[in-house]
Amino acid sequence: MLAQQDEYETIASSVVIESLLNTMIENGGVSLCMASPEARAEPIVLMEQHVDKALVMDLSSVDYLLGRLQSGETFYLQGQTQGKVVRTPLLALTETRHSGGRFLCCSDYPETIDVLQRRESFRAELRMGMAVAASVFSVLGETAVGELRDISQEGCQLELPMTASGILAEADAPLKLALSFPDGTYFEGHAIARHQKVDSEKHLLRVGFKFSNFTAEQERQVWYFVCEIEREAARYQKEVQEDRQPSPLFEQPKRRIGSEGVGRRDIKHYATPMARRLVKVAAYLNAQLLLLQQGSGIDAQRLSRNADRVLALHEEDREALLFASRCMSREPLLVRHGIAVAVHLLDLVGANMPREARKAIVASGLIHDLGKVLVPQVIFRAPSFEATHRQAMSEHVSLLIDRLQHCQWLSASVVQAVIGGINERLDGSGYPDGLSGEDINELAKASAIVDVVEAMRRDRSDRPAKTTQQIYRHLLGHPHQFDLRWIKRYIEHFKALPVGALVRFSSEQLAWVLRLDEAGTPLEVVLTQQAVPPMRDSLGGLVRGDVRERLGKPTQEVAVST
Repeated sequence: MLAQQDEYETIASSVVIESLLNTMIENGGVSLCMASPEARAEPIVLMEQHVDKALVMDLSSVDYLLGRLQSGETFYLQGQTQGKVVRTPLLALTETRHSGGRFLCCSDYPETIDVLQRRESFRAELRMGMAVAASVFSVLGETAVGELRDISQEGCQLELPMTASGILAEADAPLKLALSFPDGTYFEGHAIARHQKVDSEKHLLRVGFKFSNFTAEQERQVWYFVCEIEREAARYQKEVQEDRQPSPLFEQPKRRIGSEGVGRRDIKHYATPMARRLVKVAAYLNAQLLLLQQGSGIDAQRLSRNADRVLALHEEDREALLFASRCMSREPLLVRHGIAVAVHLLDLVGANMPREARKAIVASGLIHDLGKVLVPQVIFRAPSFEATHRQAMSEHVSLLIDRLQHCQWLSASVVQAVIGGINERLDGSGYPDGLSGEDINELAKASAIVDVVEAMRRDRSDRPAKTTQQIYRHLLGHPHQFDLRWIKRYIEHFKALPVGALVRFSSEQLAWVLRLDEAGTPLEVVLTQQAVPPMRDSLGGLVRGDVRERLGKPTQEVAVST
């Protein structure tokens, strides 16, 4: 005899009930849920059944509940077996005894059992008001934070900011996911991104994940989440909610500080007003990464618009823009590197160029590395970089140039110099064409300097971030690879302690350099107590003009991967 109840089937067959309970006893993974609204699901051991008479449980793990249970409070049991979730009706204890250090308890025997079939395909959707924070972690330590939209035993769908596109594009193995429920329940596991969709209006990614290599305990936890989300969602469906018990997962006594939805891109944590404006460029690059991975070309119109945006910001305040390019640590590596190269290359070579040439340089700098999402990602994590890896990696240049067919406004000569020539070296050891000496364009030689400086300022798997002085020594020590004239021009232009350097002064105070005088001495700095990338909540007060008088002499630069 079956009766439909919500998504569950109510089973009254004593033979089926006995079989399901036997499997739960053998497999374990049974939870006890109190009937009270504030209750959590607690793991217990279902030991044996006496058909039509009683269930025997070991409640040692929930001994703190025994007083309430013995006073007559009701509960139900929940578990999974044979590809089903099984839930008893409300039960009550009939006997409690202490044996061998364990609390053995008997309850009445269920006359019916609720069963939810096909757990793999059943997907529980979160409704408005049911917020579950979700985080995705890359193997390189980058994190994207969004929200859970639905979940099944097989996988889940997340809403993530566009910044997650870099993490997803670089992934060739399962990513670590974490879910944080309003009551504080935290869950971790690994999953593979299966499909991605851009919501251009909300500026979000909707990403479907398939769970990978879950243990039996993780599967039990996920199924508990599925059931509790369904229970909570059912309350929102009824006009009168009081007759349905709320899920303890969504109990939230007070608002959590900083618990924001994804919705619009959250920019308030970026360090400066200029950085918060530069985020629009980062958002474009994040979206472009995903579009490339999905087979699209470079969006000519949006690239043009964002190159114009960078030019306008540079004309407004070049030093503020230089520092803002150091404040993009929340963005994927390819995005923040592209922004930094574009801004610094423009500042180095653009002074006497026509506007259209400067715009082409900015555009090429922004996208010059995006082709790396088009090559096998495993090569970037290989323990040793072999010839075959190098050949595969070098193909990112031609793969990107092939995607520029709609960018008719973009100067072909600038593209060839910046995108095509930024990785060439004077001694012929570069790629993609192995050019050497005078065969390398002057703009390509300058681009190579800027690219190496920006790359060395960031942590890499085989080395930490370098200070400016360490980078300058590296460049000057490799005149066979890098043009000495451009090295000297770079040092003279950006100085020994450039804008964006983190400096320790003789007073032991740390500060980020915001502006320099003509001699390269810090003219304006912003104080900080931490050697971390500049974010709004890590910065202190500004010191203008009398930096040396207030802070003392600069004693050293501190390397920080920005």
